[in-house]
Amino acid sequence: MLLIMWAILIVTLPTQPNAVRLRIWRALKALGCAALRDGAYLLPDTHASVLESLAAEVREHGGTASVMTLSPRDEAQRVEVLAQFDRTDAYAQWRETATALQLELEGLAETEARRRLRGVADALQVLRGIDYYPGQAAEQAESELLALRRTLDARFSKGEPQPRPNDGIERLDRARFQGKRWATRARPWVDRLACAWLVRRFIDPAAEFVWLDGGRTPVRTPRGAIGFDYDGARFTHVGTRVTFEVMAASFGLESDPRLQRVAGAVHYLDVGGIPVPEAAGLEAVLGGLREVHAKDDKLIAAAAAVFDALYAAPGASS
Repeated sequence: MLLIMWAILIVTLPTQPNAVRLRIWRALKALGCAALRDGAYLLPDTHASVLESLAAEVREHGGTASVMTLSPRDEAQRVEVLAQFDRTDAYAQWRETATALQLELEGLAETEARRRLRGVADALQVLRGIDYYPGQAAEQAESELLALRRTLDARFSKGEPQPRPNDGIERLDRARFQGKRWATRARPWVDRLACAWLVRRFIDPAAEFVWLDGGRTPVRTPRGAIGFDYDGARFTHVGTRVTFEVMAASFGLESDPRLQRVAGAVHYLDVGGIPVPEAAGLEAVLGGLREVHAKDDKLIAAAAAVFDALYAAPGASS
């Protein structure tokens, strides 16, 4: 078990003045403290000095306060306390703001668009400042902010040279990927189903799919085929992006806000991260289709209708 230590502030706030009580409460909230109960607040041990300053202010105004070090006695307690610091819901709220800007971008003047982008970026910086144990949601948010910046720059800086993104994703010409054989593991699930839909809908309408034995190690790509979503494939996960997101970025599709909505659900169901409202319904429907269709070609055809509907759903575009 990785040893984690916390600083715990045990405090009884002074009854007067109210301004002091309010200032301390706001400070604890701004710091993102975990509250074990009323009057017991946690931060990582590296932030003990901040709690010491608050404790000194409380004592100065007649309250009682002490800061101590706390460690979990077992793995279950460690997990329980770490859950108090989970920021997943906060990232989901941040994403709503970022998505709203993406959807409204076409109707905004450059000055207003850049002002709102700064607000979105500042909000993420504040959130990251209190995300003491960042995970998949934090990485995903950073990636989405970068994509939003690129979309805005592409809209308002046409003709300007754009720096090549340092994400390891090569930008490709769709014209060179027509009438191809695309290979992936058999019995596709969310990411592969979404990729198959993306290929036929936006990249290669005449695509033929080849289903590989996922039990073989390594999975071998047939000669002349384009592999996706397995180790060694032409298209697979890059950094925090799942294969669907990598494919969309490779073919210059990531700025489509409706595709971003689909990508959000696919990402969450595949690797976790920022939850989206559509994810549960999409998972249930695709799971049902997988039970109904034993043939993978029939499965991707049925799943394509689901992704078409999600792409066209109200709220997916401005």
